[in-house]
Amino acid sequence: MPVPVVGLIGCGHIGRFHSRNLRGAIRAGAAEARYVAVCDRDRARAEAFGAIVGAELVTDDAAELFEFPGLTAVYICTETAEHPALVREAARRGLDVFCEKPLARTLPEVEEMVAAVEGAGVINQVGLVLRYSPVLTVLADLMRDPGLGPLLTAHLRDDQFFPIRGHYRSTWRGSFERAGGGTLIEHSIHDVDVFRWLFGEVTAVRCHTREATPGHPGIEDVALVTFQHEGGHQTTLTSVWHGLDDRPSTRYLEVFFEGGYFATEHDFLGPIRVQGRSGPVREMSAEEVFERYVELTGLDEGTAELARAGMMEDVAFLRCAAERRPAFPDFRTALAAHRVVDACYRSARDGVEVALT
Repeated sequence: MPVPVVGLIGCGHIGRFHSRNLRGAIRAGAAEARYVAVCDRDRARAEAFGAIVGAELVTDDAAELFEFPGLTAVYICTETAEHPALVREAARRGLDVFCEKPLARTLPEVEEMVAAVEGAGVINQVGLVLRYSPVLTVLADLMRDPGLGPLLTAHLRDDQFFPIRGHYRSTWRGSFERAGGGTLIEHSIHDVDVFRWLFGEVTAVRCHTREATPGHPGIEDVALVTFQHEGGHQTTLTSVWHGLDDRPSTRYLEVFFEGGYFATEHDFLGPIRVQGRSGPVREMSAEEVFERYVELTGLDEGTAELARAGMMEDVAFLRCAAERRPAFPDFRTALAAHRVVDACYRSARDGVEVALT
């Protein structure tokens, strides 16, 4: 089985997250790989990053990283506007690709990226990390109980401080030309993907957006969305970027069935509140949720600890690259979320409900 030889482009906040995961997975023996090269346009940042990683190549030129002898896979963790060209080059060279979300600023660019990786036949995965959330995985399992009756509705409130400061320190997220939009595409594309996963395909949307922070035209701070799903039910999303710098990024999800109720304030590790047709609300503790997640996914003890630390999306990508099998969530899964986001922006612009065909 071939050992992936990995390079990483983009040594900012999300690049540090994936770098930690790569090193942790390799060190724990959860996946075999060589992590050999790092790249960032800020040479000093790349060098500081490379010293921690022990990289064989440190560069501020992505073209140089692509030329590294024996390279087989690349992580793309740059600003959104740079993703399409880097993905196309990786695909042209036959390199497996992990690309952070959102894949691109516009739907046509995403469609071109999907065509590139699928045409090249390379392993491809996108950073929709909530697909590896223990809380949401367990919630999805709880929702399969036929005794719950029909799904009535669900609501998710997703809020975080405007990520151009604090630990993000991301000036590009305040630029429409570089990010493609605000809280909806940049942050809540995660939520759109979760809504498709938990509640079924979206058939129509009605969206309102608002720009409240001056100096960032095209970057919405608020998005309110109603989703129409296959099966006839509706769900709603409130996505907010605010100025509360000491408030952590939070997601509050409530789900109502005809005979059941679920709620969680955690998007990764945490408790779930559950209520049936009779009796009070009870709480599955965070540890109960995690134990059930381990049981559902069949993780061994060592890999379970990596999952607890949020490393499983990277473990999964490395394993798929080594075993030459499709990764998940792949670019086509992200494309489905981008189509919903694109419909939301059209709805907000035109003031009408938009159907997805």
